[in-house]
Amino acid sequence: MNDRTRVQLTVNGQREQVEVEPRALLADVLRDQLGLTGTHLACEHGVCGACTVLIDGEAARSCLVFAVQAEGASVTTVEGLTPPDGLSPVQEAMRDCHGLQCGFCTPGIVVSMTAYLDTHPNPTDAELRDAMSGNLCRCTGYQGILAAARQAADRMSASS
Repeated sequence: MNDRTRVQLTVNGQREQVEVEPRALLADVLRDQLGLTGTHLACEHGVCGACTVLIDGEAARSCLVFAVQAEGASVTTVEGLTPPDGLSPVQEAMRDCHGLQCGFCTPGIVVSMTAYLDTHPNPTDAELRDAMSGNLCRCTGYQGILAAARQAADRMSASS
C-alpha cells in the first residue's frame, strides 16, 4: 500500500512534482526533497518566522502547512527572491544596515519584509515594527533589521 501523495506546485517559478506522505510539512519538502535550504526550521510551531515563504504571494509559515495543502500553488522561497544579477532591495538593505548576525532568521525576515513592502509601499516606522514582530531574532536586537526595513521601503517606493 502506497501512502504517498503526488503534489504539483510551482516553486520559485519552476513546476515541481513531489511524492509526499500526507503529513509531510511544506518546509520539510522544500528543504529535503527540493534542496531549498534557505527555508529554516526552528520552533516548528509558527512562532519564530524562520520558515516563512510566499504561497500565492502571501507570507506563510511553511512549518504549519502540509505539502498537500500547497497543491497547485505558487511557492516562493528566499532563493526565489534573489535576482540573477545581485540582491533584492530587501537583501541589500539587510546587508547595508547590518540587519543580520548569525543569519539563521534572515531568510524568513527577508521573505516577510518583501511580502509586506509589496503591499505597503510607504509604511511608517511603527508599521514596520509591527510587520516584523512575527519574526524572532536572537542576535541583533532588531535595530539593524528595522533600519533595513526602512531603507528597503524608501528605496522601493523611490523606484516605483
